[in-house]
Amino acid sequence: MTKTKQAPAAALATSLLALAACSSAPTQFYTLLPPAQQQQAAAASFQIEVQPVDLPPQVSTPELVVRTGSGEMVPVDSRRWIAPLGSELRDALSANLSNRLGAHDVYGLPNSMAPKGQGPMTWRISVKVQRFESALGAYARIDALWSLRRVGDNPIAVTCSSSVSETVLPGYPALVEGHQRAVADLAAQIAAGLGAAQQGGAPLCPAAG
Repeated sequence: MTKTKQAPAAALATSLLALAACSSAPTQFYTLLPPAQQQQAAAASFQIEVQPVDLPPQVSTPELVVRTGSGEMVPVDSRRWIAPLGSELRDALSANLSNRLGAHDVYGLPNSMAPKGQGPMTWRISVKVQRFESALGAYARIDALWSLRRVGDNPIAVTCSSSVSETVLPGYPALVEGHQRAVADLAAQIAAGLGAAQQGGAPLCPAAG
């Protein structure tokens, strides 16, 4: 009888130890910001103002959210973004665009004190992410609507859509690197939209493909 009573207790202790070991697993933190790199483009004649990014609520969490099936999304508690995902996306887009265009991002800075009609032109960039999808060992995907609007009395605006996807190797670091590349792809399309504006014209949606 004594052995019968001790067996469940031993099993319970083993389970508690296993749970404690799981709960003590270190949390890994990730960023979408690319490594620091030299500026690719000559200094632009305009500024950019990258607005906060609008995210779907399904992925607006501290944890990485991974798709594991046709309808299953799993937040991974031990794998987290170093900052809110919306902030990570805004900052990563800003870094990529500034590098590609040679333009300063003036978001959050006080309005210029230069007289009206003087000083560099500013293009306001707004991004609404419709899908931010992560599949381990498969792909990292971002679908987004984005707009370019010239700040001023007579703004010129254009609204475009982009869908970018990067194939990734197994593992969370590879998945995050895939999203870094996807953000860079999105920034490249936005920069292409501003290409005509660099020559003083209106922005255009880049051709698909």
